[in-house]
Amino acid sequence: MRICSVILLASLVSPLLLGGCFWATPEDDPDYLAMDDSRYPYAGLPRVVIETEDFRELRDRETEFQAYFQIYGDTVPETDVLELTVRGRGNSSFKMPKYGMKLEFKDKVSLFGMPKSRDWALIANFGDKTHLRNYMMTRLSEWLGAKYTPRMQFVELYLNQKYMGLYLLSETVKVAKNRVNIPENDSSFLFEREGEKKLDPPFVTTNLGNSFHIKSPKNLPESSKKMLLNHLNDFEDFLRSMRSTQENHLEEWIDLDDYILYYWVQEFSKNEDGNFSRSIFMTWEKGGVIHFGPLWDFDLAFGNESYEQNQPAEDWYIRNYRWNRRFFLDAEVRDRARDFWKANRKLFKALIDSIPVYEKIISKAIDNEYRRWPILQNKENWALKDPYNTYDEAIDSMKTWMERRYNWIDGRY
Repeated sequence: MRICSVILLASLVSPLLLGGCFWATPEDDPDYLAMDDSRYPYAGLPRVVIETEDFRELRDRETEFQAYFQIYGDTVPETDVLELTVRGRGNSSFKMPKYGMKLEFKDKVSLFGMPKSRDWALIANFGDKTHLRNYMMTRLSEWLGAKYTPRMQFVELYLNQKYMGLYLLSETVKVAKNRVNIPENDSSFLFEREGEKKLDPPFVTTNLGNSFHIKSPKNLPESSKKMLLNHLNDFEDFLRSMRSTQENHLEEWIDLDDYILYYWVQEFSKNEDGNFSRSIFMTWEKGGVIHFGPLWDFDLAFGNESYEQNQPAEDWYIRNYRWNRRFFLDAEVRDRARDFWKANRKLFKALIDSIPVYEKIISKAIDNEYRRWPILQNKENWALKDPYNTYDEAIDSMKTWMERRYNWIDGRY
């Protein structure tokens, strides 16, 4: 319950004086969670308020804490208080001061009009000074007609009565009717290419050393694990036999339409993880072909690479690495890639032209974000690898990079 006043009212039980407004604690009123917006005013985005039991801090990606969740608008809650568990999420990003979180609700919930589910994620985007890269990936993926792209919503987050900043609340990648829609049985698989530094069980590692985390089926039988591994090994044997001077019939192994769309989002953005290193999702059902997608994790994209050699907007990137390199030995893949770019080049250009629209959505929240995390001005901050003094500089740099990337690719075709 929110009661605005500048006088501490003795009639209130254990009130909190927060910027001229009293917010009832959960003990006072279980229908409301407390938050302090005195320093971080309403920015036109939903505010997500989470309180862990006993205000426990998230310390790793494995430990789940009981918690409560509520969504606020400008002045009043827009949902009831919901029960859930919270844990950390992310690879290197979880080690940052502002980190991501995995949410699992007690019951299925619909958030911001998205289909009901128990599983959601809060993406911090701390390494992306624009906070737009993951969101732009979803726009492009949807425009190009991907079967499924995780839905996302910009929010501001309060954790244990502390302002945490601007986040993307996102659907997670999981098998479900309204997400990755494949059968839930012991011969249908959703799996993810992972880096060797983080191998989440259950996983398989192929004869060529590629490791894949198996996200579905749950309670994976050993026979199913062996089935997937044998198929991936057979596929890699086929890839090693491919030659540019012969008909390879790659379409007997992968869905080429899915792959070409997946490829172009990765290639246009020059996503550093998209070179088949990690966060590459695929599905396969026994007797069928491998499908690529959904697309995920683009904070190291659109000119935000962590390795200097990947910074230039010119040159091919994705097609030079691992499975992709073998795919592009196939004339059918090269022809389809050319035709896809020609047919959709206006959509890639439209993404660049849309940057001001997306920037406007979060402009007020960006002020709050960099008040809370002043990494643009603090040159000693370990997280600052980009030479930006202002948010506008970060946006201009990304836009310039994207224009150069578009022009370079367009000039190849």
